[in-house]
Amino acid sequence: MKMNAMQKLGLAAVILLGMLAAGCDRQQAAADNGLVLAGKTMGTQWRVSLAGVSADRQEELRTKIQQQLDEDDHELSTWKKDSVLSRFNQSRDSRPQPVTPAIANIITLSLRIGRLTQGAMDITVGPLVNLWGFGPDIQPSHTPSQAEINAAKALTGLRHLQVIERADGAYLQKDLPGLYVDLSTVGEGFATDNLARLMEKEGIHHYLVSVGGAVLTRGHNAAGKAWRVAIQKPTDRENAVQALVDLQGHGISTSGSYRNYYELDGRRVSHVIDPQTGQPIEHHLVSATVIATTALEADGWDTGLMVLGTEKAKALALREKLAVYLITKDKEGFSSWMSPQFRAFLLQDASARR
Repeated sequence: MKMNAMQKLGLAAVILLGMLAAGCDRQQAAADNGLVLAGKTMGTQWRVSLAGVSADRQEELRTKIQQQLDEDDHELSTWKKDSVLSRFNQSRDSRPQPVTPAIANIITLSLRIGRLTQGAMDITVGPLVNLWGFGPDIQPSHTPSQAEINAAKALTGLRHLQVIERADGAYLQKDLPGLYVDLSTVGEGFATDNLARLMEKEGIHHYLVSVGGAVLTRGHNAAGKAWRVAIQKPTDRENAVQALVDLQGHGISTSGSYRNYYELDGRRVSHVIDPQTGQPIEHHLVSATVIATTALEADGWDTGLMVLGTEKAKALALREKLAVYLITKDKEGFSSWMSPQFRAFLLQDASARR
């Protein structure tokens, strides 16, 4: 699985505090993080920080981590033609097709969040993503016409997708032959949760794991302190901290619109596509961060909130009691807002307006 419109790859909107130069000594940060492993997957980077683990295990753990991530990629990738998801997408059969329990669980969660966001989070939006040049296709040389947008939209819709649980396993069914499911928007969270499960399986209970913009923590760091995670300011400076949180064993994910974009016909084209209009978003919400029990759930909510825009995202966060932090561009620069549930995780906030 590689970067496309619904992924937060390269945003670095959620960053480990230990990676920051500002406000701390690098050697002390490394000591606090303990053993740190890192690598590449799904077109982005993974990072695992461990406490109380001998350096003698690093190569063994690195191999197991990469194997787990490769397995995840083989399930969810839309770039690999032989992946579980690609085989479903390539099929034009309307009969139920067997899928792995993992994909069934991811899609069940995605459909639930899709309904609660009134379609703002839509894992079938792939044709529109590709049309605007954020999928496997190259960037368009011209702004797509309304006819092209309508044609792509006709191939989307959560109502066309169904998860079926049977005694002999999980199945996925579509009633639209050209339906194209893209799980990139939740792929980082899914992989992050799997890394956490791997750590527990290996008898490791103090860790911080991340894939792309999704992070999950358990226990404490090598210094015996809480793992701290920073939310980045919407700027090109990668060490600019907007807020600082203690996840308390939860997952966090951020979706943003301020880095992954291109210019077309004098217009700034964001990678976040509104499934309702078929157009890239143009509102002033630039970053949505969600803390949830799992990284997968956080990863699912943040994209939907980004599509909705500031006011609708606030209303949804309050209604569903979500831990949400929003950054919006306004006349004075940027302003931030957090839900009451988010405040429980907050250690430091640069400039929140409540």
